[in-house]
Amino acid sequence: MPVLVTPEQASICARFKVEPSGVAPEQKVGIARNVLSGLMPVNGLRHKPVDDASGWYFWAGEELSADPNFFVPLHVEHLGQWCPAVIPYLALPPGWRFLITPEYEDVWSDQALLQADDQGLREQAGE
Repeated sequence: MPVLVTPEQASICARFKVEPSGVAPEQKVGIARNVLSGLMPVNGLRHKPVDDASGWYFWAGEELSADPNFFVPLHVEHLGQWCPAVIPYLALPPGWRFLITPEYEDVWSDQALLQADDQGLREQAGE
C-alpha cells in the first residue's frame, strides 16, 4: 500500500510541527453521510490505524449522532468526491483533530484519541 503525502498535507503538518503520517488510497475512513449536505463545520479526528482503516473519522455539523450507522466506510481515494476539504489534513498523525469551515480552521492534538477504541468514539469526539 503506497502511502501518499501531498505537498499541501506536508505543509499543514509542518505548521503544527508534527511528522506526516500519510494514508494510502486503499485505506478506509469512517465518514458521515451528512458531509455531502454542505453542513458546516466539517470535523475530523484520527485514531490509531488498524488493518486497512486509516483511523480517520469525518462528520459535518455541531453534533455527533448516536446512530450506530452514522459513519460509513469509504476508501481514501473517494474522499475527493465526498469532502475534498478534508484532504489537506489527511497526513496529520493519530491523536489529532480538526474543525473547518470555509472561513475558519482549528487544528489540535487530542491524545485521548490514542487511548480510545471504536466503542468510545462518540464520547471522545463530542465537545
